[in-house]
Amino acid sequence: MWRLYRSDFRDVIEEVIDQSDDPVIVTDPPFNVGYHYDTYSDRMDDGEYWQMLTSLREYGPLVVVQYPEALHRLSVELGEVPCKVCSWVYNANTERQHRDIAFYGVTPDFNLVKRPYYSMRDKRCRALMERTGGARSYDWQYVDLVKNRSREKTAHPCQMPLDVMRWVVGVIPGSGTIVDPFCGSGTTGVAC
Repeated sequence: MWRLYRSDFRDVIEEVIDQSDDPVIVTDPPFNVGYHYDTYSDRMDDGEYWQMLTSLREYGPLVVVQYPEALHRLSVELGEVPCKVCSWVYNANTERQHRDIAFYGVTPDFNLVKRPYYSMRDKRCRALMERTGGARSYDWQYVDLVKNRSREKTAHPCQMPLDVMRWVVGVIPGSGTIVDPFCGSGTTGVAC
């Protein structure tokens, strides 16, 4: 079942959590660097920004996709070390070519999302694939950024790739509710 709230999450989060079974917050928050969005100012007071992000942990397990230095800061602000940190790697003409995914209060199970074996031309690998469905995921994924020429591109200026969010929600054990307070283009919901 889907529920979409068009609101500042701080106004509805308690209601959403109360209506959820075993909620896990999974999000790719705005970076607070002044990026231009049509309906959101991506330039909050630094203290307010970090308070907003750390408040999410009050509602249960938290999974955050962000740049490494921001996740380090989030960990310091939370006073908590993530259970696991994974990487999303991509090729880009920028100085940054990966983002990390921190799992707070929930440990990903890489057996839940399978990948093909290395050499699918080998009949033993094909047989193994048939028998097992694939090898366990790594703790990193290579997925290209969503660019203007990408088939899945929407009007959102900083769209998350669907394959990244499918992998992130796929390795979360259990069958609880996924809550994304910064819904953006809705990729997390589609991945669910």
